[in-house]
Amino acid sequence: MRKSLFAALLLCPTAFAATQHWEYGGEAGPAKWASLTPEYGQCAGSNQSPVNLTGLVEAELAPLQFHYQAGGRSVTNNGHTVQVDYAPGSTLELDGMRFALKQFHFHAPSENLIEGKSYPLEGHLVHANDKGELAVVAVMFEPGGANPALGQAWQSLPAKAGEHHELKEPVSAEQLLPARRDYYRFSGSLTTPPCSEGVRWLVMKDPVQVSQAQIDAFKAVMHHPNNRPVQPLNGRLVLQ
Repeated sequence: MRKSLFAALLLCPTAFAATQHWEYGGEAGPAKWASLTPEYGQCAGSNQSPVNLTGLVEAELAPLQFHYQAGGRSVTNNGHTVQVDYAPGSTLELDGMRFALKQFHFHAPSENLIEGKSYPLEGHLVHANDKGELAVVAVMFEPGGANPALGQAWQSLPAKAGEHHELKEPVSAEQLLPARRDYYRFSGSLTTPPCSEGVRWLVMKDPVQVSQAQIDAFKAVMHHPNNRPVQPLNGRLVLQ
């Protein structure tokens, strides 16, 4: 995959929306993404995300090593999600490489399912290594106590598509992670056009609590569900 393509997507998972409009429903919805433009052709690929994580295979997965600083600097409503862009300096060690945390964003309801279970909110922490390869850490959220990181980011929650706010204090993505770091792993794609494949997916097993008010605030500014339907595994293994 061309590094320039990944570089654009790091800044915004919907970076190509400006060249070809797409939506989560209707004539430009997920079923039509691959036919909207040749650039979106991989949306009809065989290694797409999200998936229903099932048929789990036991494996010796190496512990994830997070080295996060409080680096969430700004929050943007791009019409497809709410995204917090991250300052340089926070990394994930994976497969003997360092992946830099670039941004995190959200989907409601969850895009991935765990043994068929959907969650009301899912966060995607997007990382890239020096070769432009992507690793996404997915976190499921369930109603409970308020999450402090979301509390900070949602103080500047942009209400309209195209709005961008600088955060008064940097947000720490560490507060989005569960205390226990066990995870599932599979190979997949971006869940938005151009649906580029070759993405390392790491789905945390334990959900994290957020308040119902925090979930409702996100849904209120989205105005619609922003989850792509699950895609066939096509023989891919989901490791645990």
